[in-house]
Amino acid sequence: MPRTLALFDLDNTLLTDDSDYLWGRYLADVGLVDGPAYEVENARYYELYKAGELDIHEFLAFALRPLRDLPMSQLFQLREFFIGEWIVPRIAPGAGALLESHRRKGHLPVIITATNRFITGPIAALLGVPALIATEPELEAGSFTGRALEPPCFRDGKVACLERWQARYGYVGAYLYFYSDSHNDLPLLERADVPCVVDADPALATVASERGWRQISLRVAS
Repeated sequence: MPRTLALFDLDNTLLTDDSDYLWGRYLADVGLVDGPAYEVENARYYELYKAGELDIHEFLAFALRPLRDLPMSQLFQLREFFIGEWIVPRIAPGAGALLESHRRKGHLPVIITATNRFITGPIAALLGVPALIATEPELEAGSFTGRALEPPCFRDGKVACLERWQARYGYVGAYLYFYSDSHNDLPLLERADVPCVVDADPALATVASERGWRQISLRVAS
């Protein structure tokens, strides 16, 4: 079993955009939510996220509502089209080579993301990443409830979700690389043995420069 984990944020790290935000835009585009009003709220939450001011529970109540309201069979059909048309073109050009470099070293790649598992599960599979730690939408009797299990995989909750996963799968004490673009991931970046910022937002770029963390871009193929 690998004793080194290569942890990767997903949105704006391995992808060149935010899959949670794009999912909301997609649902508005196909007319399954109140388009203009939903897009305004979706954009507002995204700006709060970028500013480091997002109330994750309030956002999840908004973002998971369509999972509750739409039939599961329809959700799977929508997701298949969404992944092919909205996500595949947004895989960062350098993502594959970076993932492969860790595989060659015997490290286990893990995607760890605040975006819920319904959206991110197929993306992890698309990228060939065998392990995913994500916000978990609650299921009852085979249907989504519109709620998330605690804790959401966000900020300090991302550290808590990682620790729970490590304990469950036998990776307590593993050596940690972590790649992220966002200052919201500072709790896990500070926990990692090797923090690395990827196409960093301005706030994270400042911290990375002050602390001498490695800074890279995946926006071009390596």
